[in-house]
Amino acid sequence: GPMPVYIINNMTIHDRAEYDTYLRAFMGVFRKYQGEVLAAVDAPSAVEGEWPYDRTILLRFPNREEALRWSESAEYKEIARHRHNGTHSNVVILEGFPTAK
Repeated sequence: GPMPVYIINNMTIHDRAEYDTYLRAFMGVFRKYQGEVLAAVDAPSAVEGEWPYDRTILLRFPNREEALRWSESAEYKEIARHRHNGTHSNVVILEGFPTAK
């Protein structure tokens, strides 16, 4: 079947009020797109090396198409501007590792 994908955002927050505005609206939009929030951690401590981010988010979608349908939707873009205003976000989409059947 289609490969799940994971979205990681390592962010630095410079306007917490703007980011909080984004967070308040996030789940209402997100839950329409089959996404799961797997982790959302403020200032995770590095086990190795350095982790110079204020917050790390890990999301899962059943496939890339659904992840893009969410991220490119008008309703998500409407709230994402608050995240763009309040954070510097470093975002990647990673394909899940195929598991042996």
